[in-house]
Amino acid sequence: MKNFFLALLFAPFFSNAQQNVVNANRVFPKVDKNAEFEKAIAAHAQKYHSGKWKWRIFEITSGPDYGGYHITEGPASWEEIDGRGDLGAEHTADWNKNVAIYLTDRQSSNYAVYQEELSSVALTDYSDWINITRITVNPGHMTELRDWLTKMKKVWDETKSTVAVYSISSSGSNGYSIVTRYKQGLKERATGFRPPFRDVYEKLNGRDSWQHYESTLQSAVKESQSELLRFRADLSSK
Repeated sequence: MKNFFLALLFAPFFSNAQQNVVNANRVFPKVDKNAEFEKAIAAHAQKYHSGKWKWRIFEITSGPDYGGYHITEGPASWEEIDGRGDLGAEHTADWNKNVAIYLTDRQSSNYAVYQEELSSVALTDYSDWINITRITVNPGHMTELRDWLTKMKKVWDETKSTVAVYSISSSGSNGYSIVTRYKQGLKERATGFRPPFRDVYEKLNGRDSWQHYESTLQSAVKESQSELLRFRADLSSK
């Protein structure tokens, strides 16, 4: 009986432990149909995406995907995603009839798994402005890149930078998405808002550690690309 009650006590912990998977979809409205698209996707999100599957919608404000919209679901577990099932004919019909008509053919979808031990902010501690840096890794250098991120986390913690790290999962090239959440807004990007990154990095990781930082970039990183996104509460699920 004692073991039974212990199992009940820890059941929520075990059931939630793996709820760290986020799905992100990107869509791109036609240039002259942006207003119509925003009205349609807001209505669709309110009607069909709630609870665990609610949508957080971001406007992509810079980079190659400028003009697109970044739609996130989760966090959830792989088991929950596997058992989600078909969203139904009514949902699909509404998307096709009322939303997709304003979209171009360009789109993408990816899965990412939150890495708590590499992050300096909780998974669901969100902000309105974010910077996403995607780093793809050269074959055979994943451990090296992860060690590099571990050293980066020490700097983020020291400077109170709120950064969430995700591993890219079955969504193109292997690597990580580093999401800087600007809790105080874009002023956090200004020179002088925080101490120089290199100074703090060398302070925490050793006097000559910056050379290793740069050599890791050269050997482990295949490509790196960044962009700014703005959260659109008016389009997202309530």
